[in-house]
Amino acid sequence: MIIKHLEYLSALAREKHFSRAAAACNVTQPTLSAGIKQLEEAVGALVVERGHQYRGLTPEGERVLAWAHRILEDYDSLNQELSAMRGGMLGTIRIGVIPTALPIISLITTPFAKRYPEVTIRILSRTSAEIQRGLDDFELDVGLTYLDNEPLTRVRRLPLYRERYFLFTPRSPEMEARTSVTWREAAALPLCLLTPDMQNRRILDAHFREVGETPRLRVETNSTIALYSHLRSGQWSSILPHTIMYLIAELPGIVAIPLAEPDASHSIGLIAAEREPLTPLASAILDSASRLDVADFANFSSTVDQL
Repeated sequence: MIIKHLEYLSALAREKHFSRAAAACNVTQPTLSAGIKQLEEAVGALVVERGHQYRGLTPEGERVLAWAHRILEDYDSLNQELSAMRGGMLGTIRIGVIPTALPIISLITTPFAKRYPEVTIRILSRTSAEIQRGLDDFELDVGLTYLDNEPLTRVRRLPLYRERYFLFTPRSPEMEARTSVTWREAAALPLCLLTPDMQNRRILDAHFREVGETPRLRVETNSTIALYSHLRSGQWSSILPHTIMYLIAELPGIVAIPLAEPDASHSIGLIAAEREPLTPLASAILDSASRLDVADFANFSSTVDQL
């Protein structure tokens, strides 16, 4: 059994298709199949259900996959540590980011990239649940997600800022004069929000329940780009984190007003799997982010005051 055979198994479990797994590993399908067979011979058990198409892993295969993830993670960490000893960190860091935090991810990755110029940064838009699974399955190095709303397990945390909420609504003399809008008032507007699989949406729904209201939902999407598109049409309103204003300081015909009653905020930060030792890349980005005052940048007080 060699490392590449474990990589074949990991790719097959991820892609659930022999040809796609082979392409992901940059080998032919016969090479991948032969490697899986050699792995089975090495461990003395079938790991893949037999069939013309991928049908899943055997119970023994599930256990082998769990160990394969650990071994591949340790192997990758070894290479990272050796490259650091030779004078520079190498490799690819995989960061899962909830959609509402994507506008400010560059505040974290840009200083990291300057500090480690040979590291490739891979940013993946993920729900909070997908980030947890990605860390558990060794598919992510770190995640940028909510820290205080829904339970996180087996992770270490680095709080970075608190997410606050604004109503984005068509500009009018009445709305331009407002310094705040209540959640009860916002519930009566035709809203475009993220879908319920997004924790941001579940947070908003919880605050509407606090005031005994059900929002007048007209459009829901799992894409922030689609949400911005509907806002730009001037027919819809939405509730978004204040950090959106780092990316889009102003939308034509749209005014952003702080939400009140209740004054809500939630903690956002980096998480990494609670393992020892932590991978060098995960440790490096946590250390880099800990030196930043992300909360100060994420407040954007001057931008908010202008809107």
